[in-house]
Amino acid sequence: MTENATEVTAAGIARLAGVGRAAVSNWRRRHADFPLPVGGTGTSPSFALAEVEQWLRDQGKLVEVPLRERVWQAIAGHPAGAVQALIHTGCALLLVRDRPTAWLELAAAPDERMAALLPHAMEHVLTDRFGPEADTGVHTVPSPEASGVHTALPSEVSGGHAPLSPGAPGVHTPNRAESPAAESPAVRAAGTPDGRRPQAARAVHTPTARDLMPSVPLLRAAAELAAGIGAGQAFAFLLGRQLDANPRQYTLTPAHLAELMADLAEPPPTADRTARGQHVRTVLDPAAGTGALLRAVHGPAALYGQEADPALAALTALRLALDAETPRGAAPGPDLRTGDTLRADAFPELAADTVLCHPPFNERNWGHEELAYDPRWEYGLPARTESELAWVQHVLARLRDGGTAVLLMPPAAASRRSGRRVRAGLLRRGALQAVIALPAGAAPPYGIPLHLWVLRRPEPGVRPAADVLLADTTGLPGPTTAAPEAAPTGGRERLDWPAVRAAVLDAWRERADVEGVSRVVPVVELLDDDVDLAPARHLPRPAPGGGASGLGEIREKLAETLRLTAELVPPAAVPAGSAHLPLTTVGELARAGALLLRTGTAAPGSAPVPVLTEHDVLTGAAPAAPAAPPAAEATGTDADETVLLEPGDVVVPVVGGGSAARVVDGTTAGAALGRNLQLLRPDPAALDPWFLAGFLRGTANHRQASSHASTAARLDARRLHLPRMPLADQRRYGERFRELAAFEDALRTAGRLGGLLVQGMYDGLADGTVTP
Repeated sequence: MTENATEVTAAGIARLAGVGRAAVSNWRRRHADFPLPVGGTGTSPSFALAEVEQWLRDQGKLVEVPLRERVWQAIAGHPAGAVQALIHTGCALLLVRDRPTAWLELAAAPDERMAALLPHAMEHVLTDRFGPEADTGVHTVPSPEASGVHTALPSEVSGGHAPLSPGAPGVHTPNRAESPAAESPAVRAAGTPDGRRPQAARAVHTPTARDLMPSVPLLRAAAELAAGIGAGQAFAFLLGRQLDANPRQYTLTPAHLAELMADLAEPPPTADRTARGQHVRTVLDPAAGTGALLRAVHGPAALYGQEADPALAALTALRLALDAETPRGAAPGPDLRTGDTLRADAFPELAADTVLCHPPFNERNWGHEELAYDPRWEYGLPARTESELAWVQHVLARLRDGGTAVLLMPPAAASRRSGRRVRAGLLRRGALQAVIALPAGAAPPYGIPLHLWVLRRPEPGVRPAADVLLADTTGLPGPTTAAPEAAPTGGRERLDWPAVRAAVLDAWRERADVEGVSRVVPVVELLDDDVDLAPARHLPRPAPGGGASGLGEIREKLAETLRLTAELVPPAAVPAGSAHLPLTTVGELARAGALLLRTGTAAPGSAPVPVLTEHDVLTGAAPAAPAAPPAAEATGTDADETVLLEPGDVVVPVVGGGSAARVVDGTTAGAALGRNLQLLRPDPAALDPWFLAGFLRGTANHRQASSHASTAARLDARRLHLPRMPLADQRRYGERFRELAAFEDALRTAGRLGGLLVQGMYDGLADGTVTP
């Protein structure tokens, strides 16, 4: 094995071969020629990817590995780590996309020669997109006012191997001054008296030839992948895999929430905006993270961002640059910097039109002591425990007069006593425009109903607003289910984003009082001892079922459901003598072609169709429709791997230990199969689906097919037993199982309606809207 060869874990081998990890463990025990570990630990060894692929090929277990999977495995097993490999890949894909001719000439060279030439070529495209590499902490770039000339780049890569001159075919090398961002008032405001503006080191640094040498095979494969799906799509898929593989390492802003925040900050088509003519909107995210908020910005805009983690800043800058499928050299990439925003602001003179921010929550070490006299604290020095209010004031300091900002905030920031002085200052100056409570599950931490704060920098001479919009969407009904009158369920998988989005945008644009949703509250009413801005305190949550007036309708529906339930009560069970029917297993039926087994991979919101989740199967709910067609690559989900449901499919959860099975009907067909679910698609000429689902739910059957880990049970559907019987007898059993399922659904509906009626009566009697 060559030094620095790509390594792969047992999980990676399982993905390559399309099997479970248990199969890989069996191979290691049963086959003496299985490749030996070359790294990792005793409990989590790693293997040489080339040796594993050759062994799988020799065993006939490796028919064809998708190119994107091969590229990902090369990244995951890179000797420098997946993050560094992704940065190398992003730089190469930018070169492929912006200077394809230069890339083809470089790719024709041997690996060592290619690694030696790549840094110079990459520096050209990185300079085009992100500005020149700074040798020290500060580098100066001529502003548009100081120079109108183009800065010529070196005409060719050292050694003359790959021409990169500005006149080369397909190669354009514009000066940074051509950028609309560079011409914006915000950037001109940041200029120094001599017409030059300071620029901190860019987020993406040019890798060295030595660093790139182990990555050359990976870069060639990534370029091949980009040729098929595009450079932006390729990098988005690979980055999505990295984010999925390390969920605790990154705090993500979900795409639907990012789009909502961008819409709230979208400036209206006012006369003032028209007067500014061709002004390019400037947008800043001072806590850029993975760039979700900047990517959600609509229309042409100059994007600025800062991220404390240098590696994440580089990945985000590359993602944003590759997202913009613009003609080569049409515009520079986002201006993304690294550093602690509160302590070392990279844009101290920026006056942005819009700021979008998902700041870190509950930080104690945010710089309270050293920043005590910082001029940004116009509304009061934030307490040590109020890091979020420090971010609020930083955001306001980076807005132009009249500019808008939207921040995602923890609910405690609206009511903690330690922050009441700053909140009062925001209200008196008219800087706080709205506080909007979101349902739990909108963003991590998913169990907390977070808030959106909409801010506007006060304009000199303009009277501050006398009121604030308070909106609460936590009481909105969940997505459409078999029983629309059911009480809303929490959790990100049950969040009805279309309803939340519509309610928030309507409340913000109309600024009107809507019962149970929004209220325009006078500022003077909020300036008490607590300055509590929590919408729930000023906007009582609507009573279940629509209050006292809706209780009669709920009672009628409950009575009707109870009558139906009584009709569906199964007849008395007739004892039968012990019958020893010949049995078979699901695995044997699958091998015989009587049914097809598939495993779910879709996460809620990762597919352009509704996703059937484990929660839906257990509760009988319908899969929730997505708010908008998402990009599969954003979450690392391959659209080709998504399993779509068909009528007659049987779906069972594989985690949890409870017996459950669901037969897909016409209303659920077309949805995607979610994670932790397994699909059994019977051949209708051999198996009745209701017969199959009924026997799968047997307690003893379920228990013997489950394996128990330390914290949960996992079902192996292949081990489930079924009796062998003719199709006519199967249908007789199936009809009885269908009747039991209808009775179970009626019981669920009755339970939900009864809960609504009971809670509504309690509330009505307590608040006086119902007489005793």
